[in-house]
Amino acid sequence: MAQRDAVFPAGRQDLYTSNAYSAAIRSNELLFVSGQVGSRSDGSPEPDFEAQVRLAFANLQATLKAGGCGLDDIVDITTFHTDPEQQFDVVKGVKSEVFPAPPYPNWTAVGVTWLAGFDFEIKVIARIPNPS
Repeated sequence: MAQRDAVFPAGRQDLYTSNAYSAAIRSNELLFVSGQVGSRSDGSPEPDFEAQVRLAFANLQATLKAGGCGLDDIVDITTFHTDPEQQFDVVKGVKSEVFPAPPYPNWTAVGVTWLAGFDFEIKVIARIPNPS
């Protein structure tokens, strides 16, 4: 049976404890990252959409780092959007800055009606380069 270890980025433990989930689960050579949103340090949504997307990517990077990974280790991305038609160009622009060159990770974008006050969420699966 595969071993599972919970991973939490520094300074955000209260968010995960209060909602009873792990930021990520490390299992063998893979890191499964829960949906990351553009939350400020107090847990509230960043109101500006582009800033919220950028903050979601920053929160993702902090979780990846806590799990021993970086952006180049991501193999699969799923993003969730409350208004995909209006938001997609902004998300694509930020994503192209985060992933400027091939090979790009797989990407599935899903339109949703609710994200607990947020307008964007990103979850990923990453390969851990040096699993312990």
